Amino acid sequence: MEHRYLGRSGLRISEIVFGNLLYPQDSTPDEAVLACLRTALDEGVTTFDTADIYGMGRSEELLGRALAGEPRDGAVICTKVFFPAGNGPNGSGLSRKHVLEGLEASLRRLGTDYVDLYTAHRYDPNTPLEETMLAFADLVRAGKVLYMGVSEWTPEQIGEAAALAKELGVHLIYNMPQYSALWREPEARVMPACERLGIGVVPYFTLAQGVLSGKYLPGRPAPEGSRGGAELVGGRARFMRRFLVDDVLERVQRLAGPASEAGLTLSQLAMAWVLRQPGVAGAVIGASRPEQVRENAAAAGVKLDPGLVERIDEELGPVAEYGAADA
Repeated sequence: MEHRYLGRSGLRISEIVFGNLLYPQDSTPDEAVLACLRTALDEGVTTFDTADIYGMGRSEELLGRALAGEPRDGAVICTKVFFPAGNGPNGSGLSRKHVLEGLEASLRRLGTDYVDLYTAHRYDPNTPLEETMLAFADLVRAGKVLYMGVSEWTPEQIGEAAALAKELGVHLIYNMPQYSALWREPEARVMPACERLGIGVVPYFTLAQGVLSGKYLPGRPAPEGSRGGAELVGGRARFMRRFLVDDVLERVQRLAGPASEAGLTLSQLAMAWVLRQPGVAGAVIGASRPEQVRENAAAAGVKLDPGLVERIDEELGPVAEYGAADA
């Protein structure tokens, strides 16, 4: 497993970050989740991402169980705060109350005294940014959080937060956007802003929710038990329906041959494509089976031939989503 520095900091994270994503009503058995987490450890993954909202706390609890007995200084634990995970009107958002109480609840579930990375899961327009940043700064000074990051913030929001962080002594060192060879919106403004500010990028949905794995075939129903085969609701429905169309799926399949010639699966190809992008420190993977963890972990350290990168962009570029540079 290869490791990279996270932003302009001395912290190194594994190129492959295991994302222990569980939806609120996820019915995946505990042992299946634990098997994936243990496989990630076996594959040399040192960085684990979760959130209080994932499985309504269950993801954190299972991650804590998987890491119990492991040297604490050998793991980098990331969790998040923002979405409704507490009680009453103050059980969500980025108010001082919710940030501080949310972390205490996360620490209990994780079974640890501190988290390495604490992420503002979304921007909170209803809370002054100064209040949020001061709450994070206090957690850093208390030793309960080592570094702060954000997820899905605009370049302007990230820039303002970075300026406040510098004043307060908070280490704002990473951003977690959705990013893949099919979802390239961060390239226009977010990733350049992060590069200017010395903020590392740790993308999620790097396989476009499984579309880039090649398991969805044109003209065929989605595999039973897959995300695309489940009931699609909310943002996941909008995203997946955009890419679960024959034109996209045919283009993904056309990359199977070049990937095989390079000794890679389609998933590994897509992961390596993300990891080659400037500023990317690690790529978040998700998995429901240990063999998926092993396959994706093997993308660490892969160097893609420029001709293969050109082929990927040639095939997927016309159907990818891009952001506007002047938006």
